[in-house]
Amino acid sequence: MADQIYIQPLTFVPGPQTVEGEAVRLAGGMVYAREFAVMLRRDGQVIERRIVTRSTIDDVLAALPEEVGAEGEAQWSNLRMAHTPLELGARTIRLDQPQVMGILNVTPDSFSDGGEFMDKPDAMQAQAAAMHEAGAAIIDIGGESTRPGAKEVWEGEEIKRVEPAIRHCVGMGAAVSVDTRRPAVMEAALDAGAHIINDVSALRYDPRSLEFAASSGAPVVLMHAPGKGTDLHADPDYTSVVFDVFDFLKDARDRAIGAGIAREKIVLDPGIGFGKSLSDNLALLNALPLFHALGQPLLLGASRKRFIGALSNEAPAHKRLGGSLTIAQVGMDAGVQLLRVHDVAETVQARNVWRGLRDAALTDFAMLGE
Repeated sequence: MADQIYIQPLTFVPGPQTVEGEAVRLAGGMVYAREFAVMLRRDGQVIERRIVTRSTIDDVLAALPEEVGAEGEAQWSNLRMAHTPLELGARTIRLDQPQVMGILNVTPDSFSDGGEFMDKPDAMQAQAAAMHEAGAAIIDIGGESTRPGAKEVWEGEEIKRVEPAIRHCVGMGAAVSVDTRRPAVMEAALDAGAHIINDVSALRYDPRSLEFAASSGAPVVLMHAPGKGTDLHADPDYTSVVFDVFDFLKDARDRAIGAGIAREKIVLDPGIGFGKSLSDNLALLNALPLFHALGQPLLLGASRKRFIGALSNEAPAHKRLGGSLTIAQVGMDAGVQLLRVHDVAETVQARNVWRGLRDAALTDFAMLGE
């Protein structure tokens, strides 16, 4: 196997002035990184690791083996890339601060709120309005549960579930993504007014999905999941989960670009909870800043997931708010642009306080010398 390179942000500061301009603004957001690990990997093992800063990385990149030099330069550029806003109909979603994506499940068997909104239009509409008014930048609508052991849904039934919810949310002025892995559902959803395709299979489940997504011109979210077929949780065989997920998402990005999807319309998701153990999830969350080296906006979907219960005396899904907010802050501290959550109002409040702290740090020079 050829050598591979990874550049991981390691240490963070409130603003560039605290280290005399030595920090890097990560992904054009509100997070500043000072130290980075440049890692070379061969046959699944890290064979070299150098700690660098903005002022020393050029020498390290210049000394890299020729076969990884270009990739190293690309990752270093990606880490500093400011992402263009998502243009979603009449709405513009800026990516220079964390944005909240609200989850609206219209399924009978979702792990968190199964059945609550599928056959109750008034309840679905009230929930959508509450998320929109609370500050959700996007509402993500799904008609098939992808929890472990969930049954497959016929595409006609999935369309029947999501179409009314999409039309209602678009009608009230919301930006909408559709959570599906079937091209027929993608097409029906976009026809109903949806703006984003959010595919948990990274456009691999159906061979027609990639071509349709490219022809549609819609932004896409590509998520990591180990399973290739019906069961997305199957075959979680990792050499190193962080590097393996990074490599998967890199390949998914390149595959999408090769099919004609514009790079600025690709969002990547490490797939927390999909075919991953507790230790796998924690490793990925601790390594989130690494994924900015892929050069795409990042989505984090960990709200109310099972690993939170595993760390909370097996708290049921509806009692995992505290853990979900903790993970949302982990995502914000890592510079993640999109937080996919059930509890929109609480997450928006947490985001607003987090942003207040960041804004204050950028304008605070009181502790610096003359």
